[in-house]
Amino acid sequence: MSHEVRVAVFRPDDDRLANAVELLDSLGATPVPDPMLAVEPTGATPEDGAYVVLTSKTGVELLDEAGWSPGESILCCIGSATADAARGVGWDVDRVPEEYSSTGLVECLADEVAGATVEVARSDHGSQVLLDGLREAGADVHETVLYRLVRPEGSGKSAEFAAGGDLEAALFTSSLTVEHFLDAAAERGIRDEAIAGLNDAVVGTIGEPTRETAESHGIEVDVVPQSADFDELACTVVETAAPTYHE
Repeated sequence: MSHEVRVAVFRPDDDRLANAVELLDSLGATPVPDPMLAVEPTGATPEDGAYVVLTSKTGVELLDEAGWSPGESILCCIGSATADAARGVGWDVDRVPEEYSSTGLVECLADEVAGATVEVARSDHGSQVLLDGLREAGADVHETVLYRLVRPEGSGKSAEFAAGGDLEAALFTSSLTVEHFLDAAAERGIRDEAIAGLNDAVVGTIGEPTRETAESHGIEVDVVPQSADFDELACTVVETAAPTYHE
């Protein structure tokens, strides 16, 4: 690669960001780390339910720190990372849907939850699909917000890069990272320029909902990997961005 490929990455400032930076380095790209999500715990824990649904590793970690455990509840985890984290703190995981999504979990539980209480414990940005789907299956559903996802102060360096035409690629890992990127750009008075800069770059989103959010704001999306996997997203985006730079 004769020119550097600068890639904006928006993951939370923990091992997820560190791993992303390491991966981009190994691919020969120049990471532009700009965390767009920070976790603000609410201190809440789930009420007792016949079923408890957890949707993230963060949720597991917060509940473990609070001394909570699933007890007799049937524990359902969306995604292998969530399930691995739950097993890692010593909990038995009873259900992991084949498809790592709200829809997948609804399909997995639809035949067994009629008349049962289902406690859904997650962030303040969870999808309504999960609650509606479980209610349609006859469950008595209650949601506990374990944490809020907020935009860290000082975020937006990547928006300046994009607005200045200095960004070759961007990796959006949730609809919220798109919203927060645009908020940070707007705060700096460069929203339109940042969108124009992204449209000259290779934009990757981790799944269809994130792609739809980006496109609804006028951001053209070039890459959506087949599986909602960060490494696959990063590799595909860098491969797509790099050929431009072969002389």
